Amino acid sequence: MSLSGSDIGSGSRQRASRRQEHFMTATEKTIDFLWFIPTSGDGTYLGTTELNRGPEIGYLQQIAQAVDRLGYSGVLLPTGVSCEESFVTAAALSAHTQKLKFLVAIRPGTASPAYYARLASTLDRVSNGRVLLNIVVGGSPAELAGDGIHLEHDERYAHADEFFHVWEELLEKGASTFEGKYIKATNARLGLPPVQAPRPPLYFGGSSDAGIDFSVGRVDKYLTWGEPPAQVAEKIEKVRAAAAKRGREVSFGIRLHFIVRQTDEEAWAAADRLISKLDDETIREAQEQFVTQSDSVGQKRMAALHGGRRDKLEVSPNLWAGVGLVRAGAGTALVGSPKTVAARLREYQELGIETVIGSGYPHLEEAYRVAELLFPELGLNQEQQRAGFRNEFGAKQIFAGGSHGGNLKVVSGS
Repeated sequence: MSLSGSDIGSGSRQRASRRQEHFMTATEKTIDFLWFIPTSGDGTYLGTTELNRGPEIGYLQQIAQAVDRLGYSGVLLPTGVSCEESFVTAAALSAHTQKLKFLVAIRPGTASPAYYARLASTLDRVSNGRVLLNIVVGGSPAELAGDGIHLEHDERYAHADEFFHVWEELLEKGASTFEGKYIKATNARLGLPPVQAPRPPLYFGGSSDAGIDFSVGRVDKYLTWGEPPAQVAEKIEKVRAAAAKRGREVSFGIRLHFIVRQTDEEAWAAADRLISKLDDETIREAQEQFVTQSDSVGQKRMAALHGGRRDKLEVSPNLWAGVGLVRAGAGTALVGSPKTVAARLREYQELGIETVIGSGYPHLEEAYRVAELLFPELGLNQEQQRAGFRNEFGAKQIFAGGSHGGNLKVVSGS
């Protein structure tokens, strides 16, 4: 069947209209915004010991309480030999927060499915249903070997599939018996169910074919590191197609660092400062470790964005890969003014991203900057989050330095 020129024009307009409708639907949704708890330490400059902060529980508590008050929905706690244990840390922080959710890691093989079921259920109960669970299969064979896991990359996902079969049955039904290639559970029991039914939500991030195939059968939210939008779009379509074959749908989130200032120029200057004390030898050593000590496909994709070069760090408009010169895992930051960064986030929203897990250095100060500068541009109203907390009677009050004389009241509108 042939189409006339007017038919082609009509079809194009219809497709454009559908794209616009999709854009409006996606970007009108409020982003679910989480922050990061730096349980291996924090700092002002990458690649140096200057102005570093250890992961003392008092400092981590400061960050958690700040983001709870500022309106972030939750926090990610990382996992690994260099991090404080995520379940224990989350339990400690949950007692000092009110609404904050805790995205904690389950690493299949470091403990039995039954033990992790008890950990997850207990933390969900003591936090009153504020647990999110992050499946981390692991990308360092050497570190995994230290935990007693001696499996090749793809085989780790086959193992994880059996692990979570038992784990999910325990959380949802309280009992499981299973005999597989890797996991054997005989009459396993969970005495107390979680608050969230049938179980807390499962998150996962992994770029390999084996990881994606595993994830779409089980998880609720698929996470990607901050790659350029075109690469994220490709990955999302791949995951959606794999999920559809299983008769499932998953939602999507992105892990990004943020450098937000009042102007684009200030933001880029802050990005330069962050790596201003980072020398070339430290970069070389870090990049070599990523190649020799990791079999993570996602890590290879991150490293390929910049190739270890300082002169090619803006890998997409306002997407800066300087963090990834020395940091494993998430290595990109959105850099710019509130309006600029909000526009970039909307591009990811249009692709299907609903959740953002952010961070910045140092994490306490940057949590405030992101909330105070970026949140209003995203429609995340801090004042509503603070349940109507008032600072003044009637006339508008400006900050006048906080002296004993108080602040100044402005009767006219400016």
